[in-house]
This record gives sequence, C-alpha cells and structure tokens, in this order.
Amino acid sequence: MRGNGGRGVAWSVGLLAVGLAASWCGAGEPAKKFTEKIKNKEGKEIAFDMVLVPGGKLKVGSPESEKGRKPHEGPQFEAEIKPFYLCATETTWLMFMAYYDETVQEKRGEAATEAAKKKAEEAQKKGVDAISGPTPLYGDPTLGWGADKRPAIGASHLNAEVFCTWLSKKTGKKYRLPTEAEWEYACRAGSTGAYSCAEDALEDNAWFEDNSDEKTQEVAQRKPNAFGLYDMHGNVMEWVSDFYSPKAYEEAAKNNPVTCPTGPKEGTAKTSAGFAHVARGGAYNSAPAGLRCAARVFEEPFWRYEDPQEPKSKWWLPKMGFIGFRIACDVEAK
Repeated sequence: MRGNGGRGVAWSVGLLAVGLAASWCGAGEPAKKFTEKIKNKEGKEIAFDMVLVPGGKLKVGSPESEKGRKPHEGPQFEAEIKPFYLCATETTWLMFMAYYDETVQEKRGEAATEAAKKKAEEAQKKGVDAISGPTPLYGDPTLGWGADKRPAIGASHLNAEVFCTWLSKKTGKKYRLPTEAEWEYACRAGSTGAYSCAEDALEDNAWFEDNSDEKTQEVAQRKPNAFGLYDMHGNVMEWVSDFYSPKAYEEAAKNNPVTCPTGPKEGTAKTSAGFAHVARGGAYNSAPAGLRCAARVFEEPFWRYEDPQEPKSKWWLPKMGFIGFRIACDVEAK
C-alpha cells in the first residue's frame, strides 16, 4: 500500500490540537475528557469516555486526485467546527442494552404504536416525560458475534437518535449524533490525507476486510487517532445526523466557508422510513477505500430487506451487521 503524503502535517496539526485542548483545561475551559457513568435497569454501572474534539477548520470531502474517491465527496469546502465531545468508542451493546431494557415497547407494528401512545399519555398525566424506545428485537441482534464491548449493530437512524434523547434525559447533558462535518473533522484529527494514519498502517488502526475475520470486534482494540478516538476507520459504519444528498457539498460550497454545517434540510434518497441519512467510517467488511476519512454512504433499500414486518420497522435493520453509531455531546457554555 502507498503511504499518506500528508502525514507529516497531519501529526503536527493533531498534536497542536491536543496541546490546545490541554491549554483550555488549564484556563478553566472544558476538560480534555470526561467519563460518563450510567446505571442499567439492574443497577450495574456502565462507563464510557467522552473526548474533547477541539474546534478548528478543515476541508470537508476529498480532492479529485484521491484514490477511491466518489463524486459525492466533492467539491471540497471549508468548514469551521466548534469544540464538542465525541465518544472514544462506538456505542457498545453494554451501552445500548441499558437504553433498550428501560425503553423497549411490548409489541410490534400498529399495536406498538398504540401502546406507546397510551404509555406517553399516562406518563404525561403523572408529569413524567417518558421515552418510547424500540420495539422488541428479532432473533439474535449480535449475529452470533458476541455483545458487551462489541459495537451495537442494526439500529436504524431513528433508534440511534432516540438513544441520544434517552441518554440526555438520564444524564442532564445534551447528547446527539455528530454532524457529518464534525465526524470527518474528528476522524481526520489533523490529517489532510485519505486516512488519519499512513495507509500502510491501516491494519494497526482499523478493523476491515483484511483483518476482521468477517465480523465486528470489541471496540478500542486498534490504535486511536491523534484525538484519542478509536475505530473511526472500520469495525462498523456510524450514523451521523445529516440527510443524504449527492449534491450536499456542491450546495455547501456556494457559501464557502461554512460554520458548523448541518447538511441539507431534507434528503434526496428515500427509504420506507423516510429520507435516508449518511453513515461514515467504513466497516469490518469494507475495502480500504471505504475507510477513507471522506468516504460516505447512505441507507439504501436493501438495508431493510431482512425485516419480516410489513410495513418495515422504523427501529431495526435486521442482519445489517455493518451499521452502528457513535454519540456526541455538546460543550456546555460557561
């Protein structure tokens, strides 16, 4: 494999960013990292690290000369990103099941909708803001690969968003999915090349088709990037908040530079659940080109083909082991 030509600059920028984050801490600004602790239904504590991604600028997308590039990765445009926190790892089954066990609905289909509505009405009468979570799982959602510290797979975009809503209410912080521009900025960690590492170092930094044994692996087993984030390349693709449009970058470039872009107001690709959203990062079964910082995919109809329900579930993408998500958290204003 060829090396990453921008790597020298990448490391210096990445180290500068980490240095800036350290200086903020000394000035009473946000901590470089914090550990969130929640308890599941059985009272067991589950902890995960949130890493400060310092603000800065980047060129979103890829240059036309980049190997493996697709047309919807351009034109490149400059974006300014404000500081935010991003989970050091993808959302694990341990994290996800704490949410699932607390919010799962009793039934599927129309019955689930009616039950959730009734539950919400009853909660409202008691002055409680209840969250109706996903309908019951089909079969083995782990596909036999194991749970616990492996990434949670097969959740729809809606499911990931409701997880963030649940976690926000549980902790009092504002959790959400990262925007596409935030995700790419965090993935690059200062790199201007195709990857956050040298291309010939991918096996040390990512789980993909060459080393994954055709399944997901436990998070944080490969090397982190310069921001301290694990598995930004590979393992599972990660939902971001943006709708998908092949011309999203073209529209953004008209207002170049853009501060904190959030993507189009609605998408152009449709699924049975509405407009499709973007996913980033590549997965355990991706070729190297699919792991690039600028690589982007979106939900396609086949992602729901394995769902036996009619209409298809808005919560699950059964047997789609390549899709997961990672959570972001806003930096609280001082």
